[in-house]
Amino acid sequence: MLSPWHIGATLWRHRELVWQFTLREIHIRHKGSQLGIIWALINPLSMLALYWFVFGAIFGSKFGVLKNESQLDYALALFLSLSLYHVFSETIAWAPSLIASNPNFVKKVVFPLEVLPVAKLGDTAFHLVVSLTLVLLGSAFGSTGLTADVLWLPVLVFPLMMLALGIAWMLTAIGVFLRDIGQATAFVSSAVMFASAVPYSPAKIIDSPWPILWEILRYNPLLQLIDLARHVLLWHEPMAWVKLGYVYATAVAVLLAGHLCFSVFRRSFAEVI
Repeated sequence: MLSPWHIGATLWRHRELVWQFTLREIHIRHKGSQLGIIWALINPLSMLALYWFVFGAIFGSKFGVLKNESQLDYALALFLSLSLYHVFSETIAWAPSLIASNPNFVKKVVFPLEVLPVAKLGDTAFHLVVSLTLVLLGSAFGSTGLTADVLWLPVLVFPLMMLALGIAWMLTAIGVFLRDIGQATAFVSSAVMFASAVPYSPAKIIDSPWPILWEILRYNPLLQLIDLARHVLLWHEPMAWVKLGYVYATAVAVLLAGHLCFSVFRRSFAEVI
């Protein structure tokens, strides 16, 4: 019977292969560049500067939770939001073409193809760790400082990884048969960013002239997870257990659905590739 434990046992059995391919993906991403892995720092910081300049400096955006929210507080919350969101955006960018770009592995009957999305996600997770480290270092200089609430970080990152892996398996499988799906990822990525309240507070959606928006977007697990991370990690508010439970339940459901989709479609990969 398919379950998270079954998936975990399968990945553990192939852990050495996952590790080798993850290192390979990290190396490939920075191969040939003069700065190498330093780009893992430059890229998130440059994106932070861009979004902070547009939403913070120009539009004067604030999340409105802290009484005396400074521009540093806003920048930290925005950086945290972007770091978590980029796991999703990167996943939908590479997932649709992953199998098609590795046809040699498809021809190998004994090769566990489900390892490819996991290793690719491992590369994304590595860069997430770099970004989150920068967030935590910066939060030490923010209005609320760095506290023991940082221990909630793995609790919040774990469902994000499950969501991303489920989506990766699903898009990887569908992308083999529907190549055009990769053309829509840029629009979907931007739409999800705004639908997940990355650069602003969900209160903006609640107070909008269209109440139906919140009635729909409140079920977006990425929105709930990102908002939880800001409130708990940066603003040191108590954990909202109902929201956390919903995020975990949704993440498990997406993980199982993605694995099932991949398992069903992989039988025909060789015929299409």
